[in-house]
Amino acid sequence: MSQGIVTVAYIGATILFILALGGLSTQETSRRGNLYGISGMALALLATLIGIVSANYFILFLGVLVGGAIGLMLAKKVEMTQMPELVAILHSLVGLAAVLVGFANFMDHSTVLTGIDKTIHDVETYLGILIGALTFSGSVVAFLKLSARISGKPLILPARHWFNLTLLILAIWLCFRFVDLSAAGGGMLPLIAMTIIALVFGVHMVMAIGGADMPVVVSMLNSYSGWAAAATGFMLSNDLLIVVGALVGSSGAILSYIMCRAMNRNFISVIAGGFGTAGGEMAAGSEGEAGEVIPIEAADTADLLLEAKEVMIIPGYGMAVAQAQHVVNDITRKLRDKKINVRFGIHPVAGRMPGHMNVLLAEAKVPYDIVYELDEINDDFPNVDVSIVIGANDIVNPAAQEVPDSPIAGMPVLECWKGKTTIVLKRSMATGYAGVSNPLFYKENTRMLFGDARESLSAVLKHLE
Repeated sequence: MSQGIVTVAYIGATILFILALGGLSTQETSRRGNLYGISGMALALLATLIGIVSANYFILFLGVLVGGAIGLMLAKKVEMTQMPELVAILHSLVGLAAVLVGFANFMDHSTVLTGIDKTIHDVETYLGILIGALTFSGSVVAFLKLSARISGKPLILPARHWFNLTLLILAIWLCFRFVDLSAAGGGMLPLIAMTIIALVFGVHMVMAIGGADMPVVVSMLNSYSGWAAAATGFMLSNDLLIVVGALVGSSGAILSYIMCRAMNRNFISVIAGGFGTAGGEMAAGSEGEAGEVIPIEAADTADLLLEAKEVMIIPGYGMAVAQAQHVVNDITRKLRDKKINVRFGIHPVAGRMPGHMNVLLAEAKVPYDIVYELDEINDDFPNVDVSIVIGANDIVNPAAQEVPDSPIAGMPVLECWKGKTTIVLKRSMATGYAGVSNPLFYKENTRMLFGDARESLSAVLKHLE
């Protein structure tokens, strides 16, 4: 295949990737966007295999088969609730690939460069390995936190900011040393030293971030993986890799900014040091422990729904765990048939990661036009008769507004407690990702429906018929 055909194929793949990003901007076009992305990647891979590679086809195709088989097995096995940790570990593979390619490129002496060309190439190699190593170690820690293999509590080291600054200064100094030694035929030692520093920095950076801000971390690492790919593209003089890496890096950075804004977080502050505590248990000394909860049964829940005119459903992680989205859709359809207005409230960050509530609802055929973002429906809660919170916690926690020193203070939340009645479905009184108790559970207009979300909602559905 001629270079011209490869270039045309790369341009076509780039266009498809841009169309994919556009398609993913709305729920209605998301399937089309995914198809564009798949087509673009298939075209790019095919053009690279046929047009760029000239030797070692057996090893190449063996690697493609092994990688494809692993990806297929993961895709079939992974649960929807495990998607965030899957994304994190996939980011680590991108970072690791950038590191390995960088070292392989540095040790390849088949192309001789001199002068400014060599300096530029060495800097590209250095940056690719630096960003790749940081992405790799940070993504591994994010995976371990999201999968609860390690605590979600932020690790706050003494003088952590000075520690980060020291690592940064060392990395910059080692870059100069690497460029100087590489011009003389060396440079491996400072490259290895920088890689170790980047690995340490990635671990420390993510360990200092609490569970409440892990969605931002995943998005941030996505951005890093894109920049690592772009740096690798410059290193290999591969235009497609540069473009794709830049698209992923810039879109990930924009998404991280949007997430921080949606959670009322300063992006730099999130990266620099931890918010939140370990989740999964009652937070000691929290304000809600002195109150009493009021339980409710499925039959009474059904009665409240039938008497209501306005119903708001707020899905959370518990719905994803219980795979209750189909039952939720059945209840929604029953209520709408009875001329009851049903809407869904989705938090812009925590309502999606982890859990991908919008994806689960789309899978269950919930109409797109009744699914709303927080800022679209928050002002309507005083007019809502019944709010049903399905396994959500932090995204409906009044402590974000009422407790100034709370780890989630200032984070926008769905203000369901302002409605007439709130029904919360939970297995237990455990805390959410932020690790703080929820005063909502103890409010006078809140009722707790304990148990598995799918079983509880199935019982509610039975009483609606």
